Amino acid sequence: MKTGIRRTALGVLATLALAAAGAGYLAPAPYDRQFREEPNAPCSRRFPLGTDELGRDRLSRLLYGARVSLLLAPSAALLATVAAALAGGAAGWLGGWTDRALMSGANLVLAMPWMFLLIAVRAALPLNVDPGVSLAVTVVLLGGLGWVPAARALRAGMLRLVRSDFLLQARAAGCGTARLFFVHALPNTKGLLAAQFWTAVPLFLLAEANLSLLGLGVAEPMPSLGNLLRELESFHHVRSQPVVLAPLVVLVALVTCCQLAFPAREEGMR
Repeated sequence: MKTGIRRTALGVLATLALAAAGAGYLAPAPYDRQFREEPNAPCSRRFPLGTDELGRDRLSRLLYGARVSLLLAPSAALLATVAAALAGGAAGWLGGWTDRALMSGANLVLAMPWMFLLIAVRAALPLNVDPGVSLAVTVVLLGGLGWVPAARALRAGMLRLVRSDFLLQARAAGCGTARLFFVHALPNTKGLLAAQFWTAVPLFLLAEANLSLLGLGVAEPMPSLGNLLRELESFHHVRSQPVVLAPLVVLVALVTCCQLAFPAREEGMR
């Protein structure tokens, strides 16, 4: 039963990812093209999901927005995982004052409401930035502030590895500290790192959606699932055109399928 659910989730994820990757071929029009004569057009053969208030094709923007979000969230998760591997690994490996300093900083960040911290940091930056720059800034912010939980898990795993027999044997054989850490110790945390990565992806999908919904994430005219949700601010608009819920449906499907396809679990050290 669980295997069937996981395969279904993987299939849905693969379908959405392929549709997003093929946006250039599947989209009826460029995501920023405005059909000024047909703003807020209803669903039709020409516009399967209608147009927004600026006359932009919703289906095109949904496909490109899914692509942006599916690039942004894994990139931020990868950045956070690498930072966690270095910070948490160094804390567990070196111990002493390094461990105390790194974990004190991590605990300070963890004690703060990180969504409000993201909003504060992003709001301090210029709002009128190039869409590509806003995408890069959002990735760096999410990855730079989202590494703490993974770092704590990596530190605990590294503390167990430091006392393991195979590292003691490698040290006795004359391996240097850098080789012990990067060649022998860190690769043995790959299961834990993979679990932390896949746990972070849906969290960053939701974080990006929250930031962009507030106008602090990916800048217009580049679409993302987050800034596409801004059409939901008007209940009258939602009631008259339920098709505006499509980005929300895609976002929920992505987050749910990520959770089902890659369930969070504790990975043992090999």
